[in-house]
Amino acid sequence: MNGLSQRKPLMQHASEIQQSPQEILRTLFDRALDACLPERVLPQIVPTLGLDRFTGRIIVVGAGKASAAMAAAFENSLTPQQLARTSGTIVTRYGHAVATQKITILEASHPVPDAASLDAAQQILATVNNLVEGDVVISLISGGGSALLSMPAPGVSAEDKQAVNKILLRCGASIDEINCIRSNLSAVKGGRLALAAFPATIINLVISDIPGDVAALVASGPTIWDKNLFSKERALRIIQKYNMDLPPAVRAHMERETIEENKFHQLKIETHVIATPFMALKSAAAAAEKMGLRSIILSSRIEGDAAEIAKMHAGIALDAIEYQQPIQTPAIILSGGETTVSLKGTYGRGGRNCEFILALAIALQGQKNCYAIACDTDGVDGSEDNAGAIITPDTLERAKALGLDAQQFLDGHDSYSLFEKLNDLVVTGPTLTNVNDFRAILVL
Repeated sequence: MNGLSQRKPLMQHASEIQQSPQEILRTLFDRALDACLPERVLPQIVPTLGLDRFTGRIIVVGAGKASAAMAAAFENSLTPQQLARTSGTIVTRYGHAVATQKITILEASHPVPDAASLDAAQQILATVNNLVEGDVVISLISGGGSALLSMPAPGVSAEDKQAVNKILLRCGASIDEINCIRSNLSAVKGGRLALAAFPATIINLVISDIPGDVAALVASGPTIWDKNLFSKERALRIIQKYNMDLPPAVRAHMERETIEENKFHQLKIETHVIATPFMALKSAAAAAEKMGLRSIILSSRIEGDAAEIAKMHAGIALDAIEYQQPIQTPAIILSGGETTVSLKGTYGRGGRNCEFILALAIALQGQKNCYAIACDTDGVDGSEDNAGAIITPDTLERAKALGLDAQQFLDGHDSYSLFEKLNDLVVTGPTLTNVNDFRAILVL
């Protein structure tokens, strides 16, 4: 359990709850988001970076769904003298831009790159050209940057990369496997942007959407090199593992690519992970405790098939209700990480969080004391306009009353359509942060 101090007596009975279960779940999600907003975390870290030790320019680059908000928060955390020598270029997802003073904000497509992604990569590469020893590059990286900052390696076309991205998103590969492939097909990922910025010092500020918070994996590490994560040999093993049918130019590139590792050893890089999935879960647990609810964080790094992970969560919730283990009710069961969905044949609408929450509802079979929410913390579940969805004990019953078979929607990977009909989607718009998935089960 979370071991938080008891500032309010814990509830003994569900009848003591003041808010509706749905309101509780939305409040916990909001508290999780708030803990990881750039405007909250950047002012704490920027003064500790020692930027005045650098006599040259402060160049800001970056990519990700939270990167524009990070850029604005970074500017607001600088002294007037530091801001005067700051410039840079950031790329974020369409609709995720915010106003900045000195840093140019570009927008591009996610999860599949478009022409704007290539243009952004070219502009950002130009931003770090011709730097000198006294310059410092601040690299603001968050999830989503892999698609947003896209420049194919020599011999690989933009169309080839788009085809590969679609294959990666449908094959069931984990995020670190996906990013390994992406980095090997890129002119900017896997530390290659850092090489372009030499001899300037690079300071990475990273909002992690990766299970385990491996900074090099966020956005495929444009300014971080990790041989074990980005090696060509590993990429080839992943391709074989999922039997990927790659475009001929991509396969030819993978077979001939070589990396001069000695070039990476001369780089001067500092890396700070400033917001993490666990921070979000911890904040939600604290909020639950203020309500008088017990809480347990299962893990911030759960991976695997969304529907199978849902069955595991259902088992834990049912044991809590029947046996008061692993936690006494009323309580909140929290988890994070990044599940996957393997798409085969025809399929409908819905991201991994809607898939998880629908599978959870089916596994719970109308358990009267269970409510749950599953959302992506960036506000976009897959490629839809929702963050996720909420289920209640009567979710399956309400679906049936409308003539809807929940299992058919799950089998057809069409969870969004079902929750849209039930009016149970969670729609937040861009949250301007991104710390992976958030799941909370309220057991009464």
